[in-house]
Formats: sequence, structure tokens, C-alpha cells
Amino acid sequence: MYRTDIEYLYRWQKKKDKKPLIIRGARRVGKTWLIKEFGTKAYKNCIYINFDNNSYMQELFSYNLNIEKIVAGLELYIGYKIEPLNTIIIFDEIQEAPKFLALLKYFNENTPQYNIICAGSPLSMVLYKDTSFFEKEVEILDLYPLSFSEFMIALGKSQLYNFLKEGDYSMVATLKQDYIDLLKQYYYVGGMPEAILNFLQNKNFNRVRKIQENILSICKQDFSKYAPSEIVPKIHMLWNSIPKQLLKENKKFIYGLIKKGARAKEYKDAILWLTDCGLVHKVHRVTSPNAPLKSYEDLKAFKLFLLDIGLLSCMLNLRKNILLHGNDVFKEFKGALTEQYVLQQLKTFKSIDLYFWTNVKGIGEIDLLLDTGKDIIPVQVKAERNLQSKILKVYKYRYNPHICIRASISDYKKDDWFLNLPLYAIEMISSV
Repeated sequence: MYRTDIEYLYRWQKKKDKKPLIIRGARRVGKTWLIKEFGTKAYKNCIYINFDNNSYMQELFSYNLNIEKIVAGLELYIGYKIEPLNTIIIFDEIQEAPKFLALLKYFNENTPQYNIICAGSPLSMVLYKDTSFFEKEVEILDLYPLSFSEFMIALGKSQLYNFLKEGDYSMVATLKQDYIDLLKQYYYVGGMPEAILNFLQNKNFNRVRKIQENILSICKQDFSKYAPSEIVPKIHMLWNSIPKQLLKENKKFIYGLIKKGARAKEYKDAILWLTDCGLVHKVHRVTSPNAPLKSYEDLKAFKLFLLDIGLLSCMLNLRKNILLHGNDVFKEFKGALTEQYVLQQLKTFKSIDLYFWTNVKGIGEIDLLLDTGKDIIPVQVKAERNLQSKILKVYKYRYNPHICIRASISDYKKDDWFLNLPLYAIEMISSV
């Protein structure tokens, strides 16, 4: 299995002034596999420390702020002397060692010769807000489920990915049905590594569904294990409402769908907990599509998306016969899966902020606005065959962006100011 973020790790390795690296991501997105794969390939020695059920390591990092003594304890544990230049030290499940994050500051300041990578869910950052941890002392990489491109590569379809990457859209059009068939599979399987690996080995959709149900069960167990007890019921209710939220034509989050009479102040902590843990993505509305979008953020209006499209299809109980053999699968469930899919692919881009925008009268909406730091790019997601994009024309007239993008199942088409990107090519938006 190939993850594009391994290239990020190789770039980090070459830095002369590199800081300890934390790989953040929700449970089961493949953090451990990625760091082990990189560590064994990039370094002569790879030391792997898992804090889960490791009382020796938990104790070593609980009472000692002396880095030299900690290194001595590590060497005693592994049975040999550490060679900093040729060794990568991997710390996994860092949420099980409450004092560990604070110690990274001292590793960076006092012993920068050691190559250190850590892995943990964003949950660990929630739990340790009271520690003396400073993000300036570390580098952070957020890891998400496999993108559609990574899914294609995992299934042995690298050539199809290469045609997209090279912009050979005449060949892409010729092979359109191959891309659509793979995209349908991705809508069902999603990007969670365990589900993809099982599908690759068995090509059994029922087994994939069992794995997804198990992942969802683990998520719910974490609610009770880690969240403050007073908000656990609210987290469950909020979590269960997300598919219903996305089934609406207007996907703006409505508290009344959680339960009748629900109010924002009752659920703000539950939303914060789920977003901090990386289980949901929160996309805010902006009152004006001008740079920087952050300045025009409307904190009261937002959409919530799940971590992964496969988990969403599981929660929706999407049957494989509808997905694989239906002609209109991309507009099934009112486009809930399609907008989730596009959002999920764009979240993998580094240094891009995502928002949505509605016009003053609220009768038109740009599904996603991308703030690249240089440009504001409007993206309209079209799940159905009717491809009229009146709101894009209105947006172009008012704000004159250099490009407006529609993501649909139709073929690649580019005019002066308008670009239709096929859904299976949405990741190529980075080259626009």
C-alpha cells in the first residue's frame, strides 16, 4: 500500500534543522503502518516504542525531564546504544503517556541530533491541553484516510492514476467507465486502510462492511472512554445525526435534526470534541468570498462531514447492488456521498482552507471555497446529470475569480474561466 505522505517524511528526513515530527490522525487511518514503513526504509536502525500497555515506558517518561537519562533508559530497554545519525526513534500511541508531549520540547532544544517521529490521534492533543507543550517545538503532519488516487494505486491501477496526473484527458475520456467503476467501489469501501486491504485481498464487499461496522463501534467506545461523561450522550446523538444532516438538499447543520428543540449551546462541546478527535470535518460558511476567508467566517453556520466516505456509506446502510449496478449512484441520497467524497479528497491538501458560501438572499450556494493563500477558488459539486451551474455564473460576474470549477461525473472541459473536473479527477485541482 502506498501513501503519498511518505514523500513528506523523506523531505523531513533531509532537513538539517528538523524538529520532532508528530503524525496526527483519527484512529485506524494508518499512522503506525506509515511510520514503520518509512522508518525501516529510510534508516539503518528503527526503534519502535508503543506506549500502549507499556508500563516501563510510561514510567520512564512520567518522572524524568532529563533527556540524557531518558535516552539511557531507552538504550537499556532496546539493548544497544543509539546512533543518532542512523537511527529513527518512533513513539506510538502517545496519548497513553500524559507527560510525553511536554518532553518533546526538551528533545528539540537539548538533543536535536535525535530523529524522532510520534504518532497519536488528535485525541491526544485534546487530553493534554494542560501540559507545557508548544507546537513551535515540533512539526505536525495530519494523516487522513486514503484518497481516491491512493485507492487506485492500492488496487493496481497506477496507470489510470498516471493519466490523470499527466493531464492526458483524451485517454481519461476513453477509459471513463474504468474510472467510474473504481469510484463506485471507493464510495463503498472508502479510504480506511484496513477496509482497503481486506478488499484488495478478498474482493468481498460484505467483509468490508463488517470491518467498517467494527471501526464505527470502536469510535463509539472511544466516546465513553475519553470524553467527559457529561457530554457522552450528546456526542452519540450528534454523531448519529450526521448522515441525516448530509441527506438534506441544503447540508447546513441543523440542531433540530439531533432532537426536537436542540440548541447550539447544548452541543458545542460535543462538536468540538468530535472535530478535535478528527472524526468529523467542520466547514464554516463565509459571509463574503474575499481573502483571507478566515476573516469572513460565520461561526454559527457550518456543515459537518464524516472522516471517511466508506464509514458514511456504512451508516447509511448503502447496499452494494445499488452502488455497483445503479446508473445514478452519484446522485443517490441527494448527493450526500458525492459532496462527502469531494470534501474528503480536498482535505488531504496541505495549506488549503475550506469553506462554503451562500449569496445574500440565501438562494444560491457555492459548495466549497478553497483558500490557497494566493487565490480563492469556488467549487460546485454536481451529483446529478443536470449540469447547469447558474450560481457559478453569478459568482463569476460578482467576484471575477480566475477560474470557477464544477466537479461532476461529466468529462473534462475547460473554457476561459470555467473548468469541469470529473469527480474521479478532483485531486488534480491542485494543478489548476
